[in-house]
Amino acid sequence: MKSLRIWMILLGVVMGISTLMIIGCATGGKPSFSSEKTGAQLWGENCVRCHNAPSPSAFSDVQWETITMHMRVRANLSGEDIKKMVEFLQMAN
Repeated sequence: MKSLRIWMILLGVVMGISTLMIIGCATGGKPSFSSEKTGAQLWGENCVRCHNAPSPSAFSDVQWETITMHMRVRANLSGEDIKKMVEFLQMAN
C-alpha cells in the first residue's frame, strides 16, 4: 500500500512537470503575463468574465478610476493591469 502511494505521488509530479513543459512550448518558452497585454486586451478579457462590459465612453474619467479600483479587488487584478485598463478607458472620453 505504501509503494502504491509513492507511485501515485511520483505520477502526479511527472504529470505536473509535463504540463508545465507543454505550456512553456505553447508560449514560446516565455510565460504569458498579463502585464504584456494592452489595456484594451485586459479590459476585454477580464470584464466579460463576469458581466457585459460597458462601452468605454459610458463613464467619466473619475468614474472609471472608482470602478476599476473596486473591480481590482473583486477580479484580483494587479495595479499595473488596472493602470493600463484605466488609460484605455479614459481615452474614450
